[in-house]
Amino acid sequence: MSQEVVITYETLFELLQREKERSDLQRLENTFFNDTINYIKDKKRLLEPKNDSPFAFEEKKKTERQLDNIYKILKELYERREKKIISLALDKSRTKSNLIDTTALLKEEKVIFDAVTSLLDTYRDAVLYSVLNEKVPFMQVFDDKKPKEDFKTALEIKNTTKLVRFLQPVSKFVGPELEEYGPFKEEDIASLPSEIAQVLLNKNRAEEIKDER
Repeated sequence: MSQEVVITYETLFELLQREKERSDLQRLENTFFNDTINYIKDKKRLLEPKNDSPFAFEEKKKTERQLDNIYKILKELYERREKKIISLALDKSRTKSNLIDTTALLKEEKVIFDAVTSLLDTYRDAVLYSVLNEKVPFMQVFDDKKPKEDFKTALEIKNTTKLVRFLQPVSKFVGPELEEYGPFKEEDIASLPSEIAQVLLNKNRAEEIKDER
């Protein structure tokens, strides 16, 4: 946006309409989240009891309805931008292009974009590379009981793991954090923690699959 915008109910509605009407991600002020939080806090202060007059009661009800609508607007605005961010990350992962325009991303959204792109890159390597080389992809199954921890692990996998192909069968084993791995068959491909992968490489049980992009 070319000039500073004071957050109001009307401007939030306008921002949502603009995001709905246009296919590309729309620019927001860098302070959008802080400004919106302050606006909501100001609205909530109007709900603090002052007097019991009928006028004050009606004003309170009006403010409550408006707050409810503000929450709905913000949720839809976030979800529409979220969808566009994921689409940008998919384009980035597929094309490896440095021409993907990310200038409309807020700094918080850039973190999401980078994380999703990294995740897509990691599993594109693990799955597509295997299939193109006529190998069945091996993927470590996530534990449904702790999806947040598993997702965090997945986001870090690009820098903390190595992609390896097993040269011989390896029985199930326990890692340093008591996590279980395997069993693995010859020619299985897996992304393993670098420390564990290096032990297998040193013992000639597996070979590393290098990223040749």
